[in-house]
Amino acid sequence: MRTIHKLLFASILSIGFSCTNNDADTALTFSNPSSFKMEDKPVVIAKDSLKLKVQSGFYPLFLVDKDTLAYQEIDVDTDGKKDHYFILANFEPKEKIQVTLKQTKEKPKFPKRTSVRFGKRDNANEAVSARTSDSFYKTEVPKALGYQPYQTDGPTWENDKVGFRHYFDGRNAKDLFGKKTAAISPETVGLDSLGKVIDNYHVMEPWGRDILAVGNSVGLGGYGLMVKDSLLRLGITVTDTINNVEKTSFKILDEGPVYSSLQLSYLNWQAAGWPYTVYEKTSIWPGMYGYKNQVLFNNLRGDETLAIGLVNINTDKSVQQVNVGDKYTVLYTHDKQTYDKVWWLGMAIIVPTKDFLGIKEAPKEGNFSNSFLAQMKIKNGIPLTYYAVAGWELSNPNFTSEDAFKAYLEELVLTLTYEIQVEIN
Repeated sequence: MRTIHKLLFASILSIGFSCTNNDADTALTFSNPSSFKMEDKPVVIAKDSLKLKVQSGFYPLFLVDKDTLAYQEIDVDTDGKKDHYFILANFEPKEKIQVTLKQTKEKPKFPKRTSVRFGKRDNANEAVSARTSDSFYKTEVPKALGYQPYQTDGPTWENDKVGFRHYFDGRNAKDLFGKKTAAISPETVGLDSLGKVIDNYHVMEPWGRDILAVGNSVGLGGYGLMVKDSLLRLGITVTDTINNVEKTSFKILDEGPVYSSLQLSYLNWQAAGWPYTVYEKTSIWPGMYGYKNQVLFNNLRGDETLAIGLVNINTDKSVQQVNVGDKYTVLYTHDKQTYDKVWWLGMAIIVPTKDFLGIKEAPKEGNFSNSFLAQMKIKNGIPLTYYAVAGWELSNPNFTSEDAFKAYLEELVLTLTYEIQVEIN
């Protein structure tokens, strides 16, 4: 009997099949229904949906003829257990790929194409140590502590195309690392020779550098709420001594060759006299000049809209809106909008059209400023998924052209839209 299930590109969903336990190899077919080529296309499959149950001490292999598809075991439901396979495959138009799942005693190794990094020191005189999780309370922000506890101000995540960082020090903005090489950036980014926190990433290095001025915006893909005409910032600015979030937490969920993800939570965010709880999951995989973000709010009153930011500090151009199909809306800018307006940089956010309400521009001053904002419908307990994209001319010279950046966005949206068919034979 054959079971067919459609998988959304990079959608982290639990996939169930009616299959019996069988120690024999499992045959699968991955089918590209689209009329265009796809590279580094993720396919995410629940472990318990497969006929082959990998024995203890063995590892799975996904084979196409004699070639092995790069894959990784990931934790989808954030319970600490690796419950899905995240597989990368390349497709020609309309191509069907025959895949055999086997098991082996030798652990497969794949090139490292994604990473998430987080480091912290517990006092000003201590060297930073790598951490996988952390929490802090509203009085434990850098201005009150008298020092910056976090390497690069918070976690970084990257793939072979681009890197990002989140200001975990209460500001909760998203910054951008332009990359000149496919290799993962050095572990010492943000550290001096003694392991102390230092800003050494605003100068050009062989791997690249921080290229984005963020200020009091929320950066590329950061967010807040809008209630009537008021913009409400999730967190604070660099000069504040007390956070408006009671407890902020971070955890690395996955890190590996083809997929990395992290989780953030904000407990008791006090905004305009109302308490919210917010959960956020950020993920990245190879081949894309961007990242995926999912946000979920609890305790909404019903009069709020989500405001997703696209920083505009270094551009005087208007934001452009593009619709490719009926699933996604793209908002983008393209200009010499890096630090000191030196390099061409295209930036975009890709949001679900069904939840998109329009565009608003934040004020030029204040604690939530200098941004184009995608206004989105948001509901209690229901996650909203969007993507943030950045194309720097030193990563890809094609991005000097606005037309080329727009064409990339349109191609990416098609890739996000189309489904892959997975058949278990």
